[in-house]
Amino acid sequence: MRLLLTRPQEDAQETLRALESQGHEVWLEPLLEIRDRNEAVVDLQGVQALMVTSRNGLRAYMRLCGQRDLPVYAVGPASAATARDAGFTEVHSADGDAVKLAELVRRELDPAAGALLHPAGRDVAGGLSKRLESAGYELRRVVLYDALPARAFSAATNALLRADTLDAVLLFSPRTAETFARLVLQAGLASACESLAAFCLSPAVASAACLPWRSVHTAEAPNQEAMLEMIGQAEKQMNEQRSGKAET
Repeated sequence: MRLLLTRPQEDAQETLRALESQGHEVWLEPLLEIRDRNEAVVDLQGVQALMVTSRNGLRAYMRLCGQRDLPVYAVGPASAATARDAGFTEVHSADGDAVKLAELVRRELDPAAGALLHPAGRDVAGGLSKRLESAGYELRRVVLYDALPARAFSAATNALLRADTLDAVLLFSPRTAETFARLVLQAGLASACESLAAFCLSPAVASAACLPWRSVHTAEAPNQEAMLEMIGQAEKQMNEQRSGKAET
């Protein structure tokens, strides 16, 4: 399939390679620019573990702080793998689900043993902090980066959408989906989405992608592996439909 990948530049590389290895033709249009806050200060006094809900937060932490001996509780396998590659030896993963991450922490960590440091961006959902704080944990969020939304599509992506060249758009976060929808309307390209499928990481992403899509698909789990499997199944169905039309 011909796919538009909208992840931030650094996050997108692994996804891009995986998609191309499956035979897809992929165009990259990062809709969020990750910019570190180099003046930020990481205070680890009284911290018992790191809470990692994005690789961008972990990367920003690693650029600012050399300490790698804290346990890491990561929201999913990608963040967990990044932590292990960086030298963290005790890494726990909640398989892509913030609710499960909170449950994992509540099972394994004592609120009285110290704070949980959450290296994050400026804009984060509040569900995780509410769950942990209601259970007595101190979640110390430190803002280490900004995710800046694109102001317009690149000329190449604008041309692809106008020419009806693409089969689908990949959306990995609510902010990316909101940004894509805003830019589509800004460019007067809503009708172009009528021939496109939207592949969304989660129901929250799908809800944010408010456009007249041909179809909307939501991954069974909020991780890259589930996204890739969903795309493969959709491609198979598309090929079967095309084959059926050809036979008639």
